[in-house]
Amino acid sequence: MEIESVICECCGLKEDCTQDYITEVKARFDEKWLCGLCAEAVRDELSKGVGKKKDCGVEEAVKAHMSFCRKFKSNPAVQVADGMKQMLRKRTRDLSSSSSLKRST
Repeated sequence: MEIESVICECCGLKEDCTQDYITEVKARFDEKWLCGLCAEAVRDELSKGVGKKKDCGVEEAVKAHMSFCRKFKSNPAVQVADGMKQMLRKRTRDLSSSSSLKRST
């Protein structure tokens, strides 16, 4: 099993992975390699619908996340921290709203 270095096309993070895993990830994300954090962010974009379009596809979600990443490309550490912060805020809001819905029914 050969290990290969690959760079995330969104944030620039470098990872060592097997060729099979690289192929699997690229197949999911419009032939682009995404690190785990960016892949999760794209899945989140898909579940929410990019720009509230419920029929958004993988290509649109990847483009939206890549656009977000470009803003922080100058300092990857800041980007990772901000990405985590943004994801946690979204999750917290989702949990709060689902708790409110359960209480009101």
